Order: sequence, then structure tokens, then C-alpha cells
Amino acid sequence: MKRVSKQDKIRIMLVDDHPGFRMGMAALIENQPDLKVVAEASDGLEAIKLYRDCKPDVVLMDLRLPGMGGVEATMAIRKEFPDARIIVLTTFDADEDIYRAIQSGAKSYLLKDTPNAELANTIRAVFGGQQVLPPKVANRLVNRLQRADLSEKETEVLTLVVKGMGNKEMASSLFITEDTVKSRLKTLFTKLKVHDRTEAAITAIRHGIVHLE
Repeated sequence: MKRVSKQDKIRIMLVDDHPGFRMGMAALIENQPDLKVVAEASDGLEAIKLYRDCKPDVVLMDLRLPGMGGVEATMAIRKEFPDARIIVLTTFDADEDIYRAIQSGAKSYLLKDTPNAELANTIRAVFGGQQVLPPKVANRLVNRLQRADLSEKETEVLTLVVKGMGNKEMASSLFITEDTVKSRLKTLFTKLKVHDRTEAAITAIRHGIVHLE
């Protein structure tokens, strides 16, 4: 396990679009003898640039960011820097969010109400090369892994279902035929294990497959 000497500290970058949250998190981190904040970003693109400039040891990444989101930023950073250690720190605990974050290369997934001591210990563990998932998060990930992936086209249809569109509207919006819409609906109903559009919409929102803006 990678260790920190008494002179060195684990260097952390915060990525969150709320200045107040970053300020509070920075204060909590700086209160730890072996941790320090070296950079703060308010969106995904800024996070990528700052990572290149600062090379932090650990990144605390929010999911919902203006422009490029946390999952996309994590993927971009990990593509350029495969050894990057990124912890998702968010308010969203839906299984699809967890799945996408871990798939993107995040080493841990924590909620923003995680106790300070647990957060600090997770940072240390991730810095040391471990992947850390709290039991509740791990359970949700297991549940998600039991559900089939939706294709991009099926997800497009599901998003429009959540918006309340009918088949004709969806066909017009996606530039496809109504028969194609019906076919995609049938497939995604099977994958989601639901029987109708209402159940599909509820499932999509509950599991974080589609987010209401």
C-alpha cells in the first residue's frame, strides 16, 4: 500500500459546482493532518485541465456538473491518466448512477452525507490503491448488474416515455417509424421487467436511468 510520510500529504482536487460545498469540504479535509486540497474545479472540463496541471493524488468528483458531467470527466481523466484515483461524491444513490460511475473508473462512490471520518479513511484507502464501496452502494451495484443494459437508442425512447410522449411524437422526434418505436418499447419493457409505459417511466426515474431536469 502506498504510504504518506510525515512531510507529505495526500493531494486532493475537489470537483463540484457549488462553491459553498467546496468551501466546507476543503475545511474538513484541511482539518486532517495528512490531507490537503490543491485544486478546485466547478465543471468537468475544468477538472480535466486542472488534473493535467496539478496531478492530484485523489479526486473527489460530483456527478451532476454543468456541461460535462462527472462520469464523462472521470472517463476522460482516466483515459489520459490510467492511474488516476477518483472518488465520486454525490447526493445521488440510484443504482444506474453507481453503475456508470464504477464503469467509468471511479474507485469509490460516496454520498455527501458520509461521516467525515469515513470520507477521510476512504481517501486514504483509495490513495493506497484500494477500491472502496460502502455496503449499501455495493448492494445497489449488485442489483444493477442483474439488469440488462439498454442500448443508446432504447434509452432515447425511454427518456421520451418519461417525458410523456406518445408513439407518434417519439417517432417524429427520433426520425424513426412508429413500428420502430413499438419494437424498442417492447425490448426495453423486457429488459426492465415491466409491463407498460407507466411502469417503465417509474423504473427509469427510480433507478436513475433517466433524470428529471
